Amino acid sequence: MNVLEGKAVFEGIAIGKLYVYKKKEQSVKREKVSDAKAEIERYHAAKDMAIKQLQELYDKAVKEVGEAGAEIFEAHQFMVDDGDYIDSVENIIQSEGVNAEFAVAQTGDVFHNMFIEMDDEYFKGRATDVKDITERLISCLMGSSSGDIVSDEPVIVVADDLAPSETVQMDKEKILSFVTVHGSANSHTSILAKTMNIPAIIGCDISLSDEMDGKEAIVDGFEGKVYVEPTTEILEEKKGLLQKEIEKKELLEKLKGKDNVTIDGQRINLYANIGNTKDLGLVLKNDAGGIGLFRSEFIYLGADDYPTEEEQFAIYKQVAQAMNKKKVIIRTLDIGADKQADYFNLPKEENPAMGLRAIRICLTSPDIFKTQLRAILRASAYGNISIMFPMIISVDEVKRIKEIVSEVKAELDADGISYDKDIELGIMIETPAAVMIAEELAKEVDFFSVGTNDLTQYTLAIDRQNQSLDDFYDAHHPGLLRMLKMIVDGAHKGGAWAGICGELGSDLSLTKEFLAMGYDELSVSPGRILPLRQVVLETNVGEYKKEKGYI
Repeated sequence: MNVLEGKAVFEGIAIGKLYVYKKKEQSVKREKVSDAKAEIERYHAAKDMAIKQLQELYDKAVKEVGEAGAEIFEAHQFMVDDGDYIDSVENIIQSEGVNAEFAVAQTGDVFHNMFIEMDDEYFKGRATDVKDITERLISCLMGSSSGDIVSDEPVIVVADDLAPSETVQMDKEKILSFVTVHGSANSHTSILAKTMNIPAIIGCDISLSDEMDGKEAIVDGFEGKVYVEPTTEILEEKKGLLQKEIEKKELLEKLKGKDNVTIDGQRINLYANIGNTKDLGLVLKNDAGGIGLFRSEFIYLGADDYPTEEEQFAIYKQVAQAMNKKKVIIRTLDIGADKQADYFNLPKEENPAMGLRAIRICLTSPDIFKTQLRAILRASAYGNISIMFPMIISVDEVKRIKEIVSEVKAELDADGISYDKDIELGIMIETPAAVMIAEELAKEVDFFSVGTNDLTQYTLAIDRQNQSLDDFYDAHHPGLLRMLKMIVDGAHKGGAWAGICGELGSDLSLTKEFLAMGYDELSVSPGRILPLRQVVLETNVGEYKKEKGYI
């Protein structure tokens, strides 16, 4: 038996034979061409063909993994049609008089290396996307096609790396899991794996030799391990775990429609976090009680210019109507730091996580802020919408926000436009400063939602994007947990309810702790709703408090 380790990107157990997936080799040679114009036309024909293929992949992915999982193929279409990419290819063909395949390959290398060298992990992950569209364009130019799984039974796919288009083109009935030598936890491939519920491991030093093909193996997505030719003892142990996982999923399905109430009668709301309207299907499918965090910044990040009031209104209205009177909490614009939109022309900062971001941009650019507020308020007439403001550090900020909201309401009244006059206003608690004045802040708003990702990095003074600090990053730090208790206590004393919308909200090892603290709501990714509900239904909060010595 050979045991290999990597980084798990989705939990689960897979048992089966290894299938070494190798990309179809495409050898690109530099060739001189006499008619550059004709070669550019050939490139554009290949580009159109690639876009058509990507649209077909999108349609296929929507059926198999839903719109959120298929979104990458829309992004790839935009990348294939990117002006800078096209200009680079055309310039190489014209200036060097070379074939389109070579020009595309050269352009792909430049763009791939540009992304790889970026500090941000998200953009590093986009390097794989550049490589994928480049190979697709070359395939279209050469008239070749990508490979697929050739097997009569489901297999564990092993590869150097997998592009999103490759994972979607594969027959899902034949995939038990995938293991890659390279890859990023932030890549779209990893996101697709999670959406497909496929156990997956990246960064595994597994051989891609022909000798590995067909060998019996086990992928343990809990431990991040691959067992090649496992012993009988290990095989039986993992079969037991696999059966438990199957039974667990079946039981979770039976929790749909049940109230989120503990054994001793404590109720908590379980809401979902979303980034766009395409996630609505998953929210409803997983029986979320509402949307606890609609990240409105993705409307801005996906645009080439400031989205208009009408554009935003249409989106907010759609979400409100789809949720059919269930609560929808829309967070106002939260860009800056690791989320940048070029047209905002934000200054380069030495420490963007502590710079001009979120509510600070809104308060220094009131026209942008008011446009968004008008759109949200107008949409509130069509459902149960609340507004949440990020990165608050003072009572004065909240008072200024409320003044602007009142100004917008007065404008809507003057125009005779309907809206929810009693719309709830809330704030995100993400800084130690906000924690320390929680009670005073609560007197100004209707609710709190704790952004544990930023609160953790600001409390521990650790950049959460810096992988080299992973060993120091402790999301369960006692200082942080004490802050979380201070927040909910301050909220309730000041007359507000409190929830958590950061990553810690989905940490099942802390669910009982949050119930004991008295949190009113947890907002998580849609797929975590039912596992959370199971913990809630099985918890006796009073007994847990006695056990922990809280009472």
